[in-house]
Amino acid sequence: MSTATPRAGTTGTTADAEVTHALAATSAAAVAADTDTPVVHTVTLVGPRGFGATYRARIAALTAQGRVRLGAVVSPDDPAGLDDLPDGTPWFRTLEENLASEDPAIRPDVVIVSTPIHTHLPITEVALRAGCDVMLEKPPVPSAADQARLLRLVEETGRLCQVGFQTFGSTAVAEVERVVTSGEIGEVVSVGTVGTWTRPASYWARAPWAGRRVLDGVEVVDGVVTNPLAHAVATALRVGGVRRAEDVAEVEVDLFHANPIEADDTSSVRVLATSGVTFGFGLSLCAPVRTPSRITVYGTLGRVVLYYETDRVEVQLPEGVRFVQGGRMPLLDDLLDVRERRAERELLCSLDATGAFTQVVEAVRSAPAPRRVPEDLVRWVGEGGDRRPVVKEVEEWCERVAARSQTFAAAGAPWAV
Repeated sequence: MSTATPRAGTTGTTADAEVTHALAATSAAAVAADTDTPVVHTVTLVGPRGFGATYRARIAALTAQGRVRLGAVVSPDDPAGLDDLPDGTPWFRTLEENLASEDPAIRPDVVIVSTPIHTHLPITEVALRAGCDVMLEKPPVPSAADQARLLRLVEETGRLCQVGFQTFGSTAVAEVERVVTSGEIGEVVSVGTVGTWTRPASYWARAPWAGRRVLDGVEVVDGVVTNPLAHAVATALRVGGVRRAEDVAEVEVDLFHANPIEADDTSSVRVLATSGVTFGFGLSLCAPVRTPSRITVYGTLGRVVLYYETDRVEVQLPEGVRFVQGGRMPLLDDLLDVRERRAERELLCSLDATGAFTQVVEAVRSAPAPRRVPEDLVRWVGEGGDRRPVVKEVEEWCERVAARSQTFAAAGAPWAV
């Protein structure tokens, strides 16, 4: 791993360099599309640790295909201990330092942002203004105001911004959407989502921002709804036909925690769409065991169930049940396809398509602090870093609020009354 520094003695302004880089990158992609000439995208990975490991693996696969080169990694700490990074990969402490390089093998065309949620906006702004396309890990931003600001910048710069809701690249999600729009299950009445997972104490101790709503005066908005089960929320809204902020009429949240954290770990959410469809979410990290998350679209003639973690679909009709097994397009690959104009369509998970999800994030952000689940409803299992709480009957109550599009309080959950 090498520590890189910007070259000195360059001429022209930073703005000139950014414009030149943006035009060159756009031209290269256009030439590739028009002539079938392969184009190799220079990629910077901001945040190589944690979930960044997934991007490291994808970058390695795309490098083997000749589609990308890893130009640099950006991290406040030396990533030398990451054995899967190619020897000599330049390391910068900030994206600004990386962008100051004029070396096309180092200065990125595409920036992957895999950092804590409260850092997403400033890093993505820097990348977009520099003429880079962005792969932004989910959740995109911690507030509706930040989402609106970032959307304006995407429009202003004309750059691409893909958000890392990987389920949006699933053919299973596309199949559910097809079933819904075809009328096979009749008119959609509601969408119910159940996510009952487990998380040990070590999960909340892994980073200073974990389990926090605010850190050093900056809104983090971590919690079960916005982070570990964010895919459940975003995907349910999508298959129910709710993508953009204007598709949401109302959001009601009921936030609780059994862990000694600031954020929520057991919550219910009710969303009313402008179409009249209701969405119910029963989400917890305090279940006895982790069970597969599932999204059920209830129609007047039947229902369709999506197990989004495994891309499995069940279409349940009076005449029987049909099963469909889907696959996935990695969203980084999709970003490159659209960038090269190989795909004459929108990104699979554009920033704009996550607006409805961010309305839920906004409701969590602006809600009163989560309430503690009473101790007599919690039992603790495990020891040390494996210690975790189990909320009494949490699975049953999550099922109930999802099926009825209610909050815990409305359903009468014992910790909410």
